[in-house]
Amino acid sequence: MSGLNLLGDIPELRDFERPSSVVRIADQIDIPLSERVRKIVDTEPFQRLSKVRQLGFVSLVYPGAVHHRFEHSLGAYRICLLYLRQLLREPDFAQQVDRRLIETLIVAALLHDLGHYPFCHPIEDLGDSRIEEHESLAARNLTSGPIADLLAEDWSCSGNDVVRLVASSGTSPGERLVRSLLSGPIDVDKMDYLYRDSLHAGVPYGRNFDSGRLIGALCLNRTQSGLAITTKGKTAAELMVFARYVMFSEVYWHHAVRSATAMFQRLFYECLERLDLPRIYASDEASFPGLLQRGALEEPFLAELFLDLLGPKRCLYKRWDQLSSVRHGELFARIARRPFPWLVRLSTYLSQRLGGKLGLSIPETSVLVDAPPVNLEVQFDVDVFDARSDEYLKLRELSPVTGVLADRQFDNIVKQIRVFVHPSLKNMLAPINLIELLEQSLVDVDREISDVEAGQ
Repeated sequence: MSGLNLLGDIPELRDFERPSSVVRIADQIDIPLSERVRKIVDTEPFQRLSKVRQLGFVSLVYPGAVHHRFEHSLGAYRICLLYLRQLLREPDFAQQVDRRLIETLIVAALLHDLGHYPFCHPIEDLGDSRIEEHESLAARNLTSGPIADLLAEDWSCSGNDVVRLVASSGTSPGERLVRSLLSGPIDVDKMDYLYRDSLHAGVPYGRNFDSGRLIGALCLNRTQSGLAITTKGKTAAELMVFARYVMFSEVYWHHAVRSATAMFQRLFYECLERLDLPRIYASDEASFPGLLQRGALEEPFLAELFLDLLGPKRCLYKRWDQLSSVRHGELFARIARRPFPWLVRLSTYLSQRLGGKLGLSIPETSVLVDAPPVNLEVQFDVDVFDARSDEYLKLRELSPVTGVLADRQFDNIVKQIRVFVHPSLKNMLAPINLIELLEQSLVDVDREISDVEAGQ
């Protein structure tokens, strides 16, 4: 079936401009709902996303950022339809896909966050094998239960098809191609969350690129295996790169947001053995704090940490200092992307050494080292097709801004290493050299690891 035939045959694409039903999300955006999409949206697993915030602790800094994954999922679904309406007119794209694959992509865009629960990403960044990945949680809802039943009744694709696409396990050229729409430098997820997060946070950074121009410039890359853009979308792509950079720098990795995240991760890590993880995975914003508090009550220092973070008043740890890859290259490299248990040991030794300097006995959770996690962000580099010369160039070759962010690891630029301390210690730190204490604490960690390895 040709691309134009698919446009006329698949209800979500055919009726995009004149849908029988819509739901409105911010900012004055109508989401077209076919009958079969509406039935998925009405299921309990999808409705749960209306009670799971998109940005976790960002609302402690930007109070308006309390939007939910439900809204983002609808936004990503709409953008997916816009991508397909553009790309199915491209013969090179249309000849690699069929109805089943296109419907799989549409469902995947709608349900890509189905397995998320509150604070899912900072919990997964702990890297503990006992924590189930949200993709596997989503897979269970896609392959059994009401959503799986609806897919069998109304769609040409199955839950297993969607799982394979989301998990990147599909091997056909068409599967790899449509996967790039779902996860890549200019995917439908980023296209929505940059705009939506910026809108609700009340900042302009994520909205300062021309998404319509970028979508209108979509084409395939040199190998026909993923997305590219034509030269008319170059400026829009550059601005999207910069929007992502500033959103990470000023919103997602704002120092106060990271303070709350570091407090939460240490609290969850220390409580992990006592938590009912299946109930955590099924929780929402209202029930999650109670489940975590039960695990924290047994230890007074954890109960205090819980109240500081999730209690009736805000009492975040204060920033002692931060390290960047530019100013502290060698030290940054020694700490960034280490496993979380290693960071806990470093924080513990740093607490002990700080207590010794101050002549105080302080809890080992009084100092927290927050660093870029093990997993890296997707790099932004995309092919640009110049029709006049009939050649492809990398965006980083055409754009100095993109070049910097592509040639130097994005995480090293936007994510700092920060050391946070309990507020009661903040005014005592002026005479103490943090770098010196960090280097001494690194020696302590290395010695501990050597002793453990020698004893094995």
